[in-house]
Amino acid sequence: MKTVETENAGLKRAYTLTIPAKDIDARVDREVKRIAPQVRMPGFRPGKVPSNLIRKMHGESLHADALNATVQDSVQQLIAEQKLRPALQPEVELSEGYAAGKDAEVKVRLETLPEMPAPKIEGLKLERLTAEVDDSALDEQLSLLAQSQTRYEDAKKGHKAANGDQVVIDFVGKVDGVAFDGGTGQDMAVVLGSGNLIPGFEEQMVGLKQGDEKTLNLTFPADYPAENLKGKDATFDIKVTAVKTAAETKIDDDFAKAMGLKDLEQLKGLLRDQHQQELNGLTRTHMKRRLLDQLADTHDFPVPESMVEAEFEQIMGQLRHEASHEDDKDAALAEIEKDAAEYRGIAERRVRLGLLLSEIGAANGIDISQQEMNRLIGQAAAQYQPSDRDRFIQYVQENPMAAAQLRAPLYEDKVVDFLFSKAEVTERASTRAEIEAELESEEGHVHGPGCGHDHADAKPSKAKKAPAKKAEAKGEAPAKGMVDAKADAKPKPAKPVKDAAPAKAADTKPAAAKKAPAKKAK
Repeated sequence: MKTVETENAGLKRAYTLTIPAKDIDARVDREVKRIAPQVRMPGFRPGKVPSNLIRKMHGESLHADALNATVQDSVQQLIAEQKLRPALQPEVELSEGYAAGKDAEVKVRLETLPEMPAPKIEGLKLERLTAEVDDSALDEQLSLLAQSQTRYEDAKKGHKAANGDQVVIDFVGKVDGVAFDGGTGQDMAVVLGSGNLIPGFEEQMVGLKQGDEKTLNLTFPADYPAENLKGKDATFDIKVTAVKTAAETKIDDDFAKAMGLKDLEQLKGLLRDQHQQELNGLTRTHMKRRLLDQLADTHDFPVPESMVEAEFEQIMGQLRHEASHEDDKDAALAEIEKDAAEYRGIAERRVRLGLLLSEIGAANGIDISQQEMNRLIGQAAAQYQPSDRDRFIQYVQENPMAAAQLRAPLYEDKVVDFLFSKAEVTERASTRAEIEAELESEEGHVHGPGCGHDHADAKPSKAKKAPAKKAEAKGEAPAKGMVDAKADAKPKPAKPVKDAAPAKAADTKPAAAKKAPAKKAK
């Protein structure tokens, strides 16, 4: 194989590989010999079909497979010989005009991971905010629980139904005077004012008494799920079989027992533990932000543009998706596009922090054990239908990038905990409200996976109204999958070669490209 470097600028590299035709033909010959014992052809005994006939029958597909495998082996050889550390999958393209029997010219483009100076982890100073569980918050949650466990008792005879009451009805729904499928039912309980039924249904039942009959005149919403009912006028003939009022719910031992607990004290203890866990999470988030800010302020090195672009597109895609659910979609999208430069700066910060944490972890022997990995795979597999779980587990085990995505959050947590242990930590008493206010007040904060934060880069010049859950994208969390030192870069299949399976950067054995099973519907 002949190798010519065509670009070496910053982190970008490009090469032209010339693969001799004899190398491709030799692989075809090996493949012919491998499949010969299984080839069947009329007039020949099994395994005795001449190789020239096998080539005639299967030559095109054999050559395509051999070409793909040879190209991938050549890319792996290039990476090994040049001691490259690809940031993402190399782009591999077969030059136009290639034909069987000719040398193959392959263009390879990639960005390498930067050579980073030794991370500075000495002298870190952090503040841990401490807060006690607020009893008033516990009382408020108990009240909410009581409201969610509302019991209904038969109302006094002649009681007229009001909002908050439960009305039990039999009903027949009709469109153009004809009953429609799914529009008839008995003993349906409706809490007036809940908004669970189509507009006007609950409102027209206010004032009815047990035994009353009434015809409701309604219009199905234009976005109603059933196509045959969208926007249609309808009538519902209803009969009220019962009217019930909400009974007072006492927060006592019986209330706790109804929830499967021993007594009220056990319920309060569980709620207190829950609040304490939430406080611990807020405190950790606050410390983590300060830690990442210090790391970002003390480390500056070039990052691969391709990684920044991928992270930027992920951020923008998330924001655009959230904007699509806003009342004023166009305004929300316009706000996002206006801040695109800010988000690109956030993407660069995320990538840099991800690479930095990966370097710190690798330099200090931080890793994910096989037991931990098995637990992560099991937790992720639980999101799939039982019939798909084994296939998902196999997919992760055979796909290094998928495994890296699973490892990344835990790996990041381990590196962060390691840095916490190295820092000088002081404590300051606070309250939950103060911690939340401080977290929310910082410009650029975004709630997302890891509850991210990127206010150090590209701060907006003034406070703005957040479009479409803008907080969902500017996370403190480094770019997903980039904090795992085990993430492998794999070459993309050469174009226009078909069905070329990408292989691990440090492994010459091709890994079959597989699609992960779809998650179960939630």
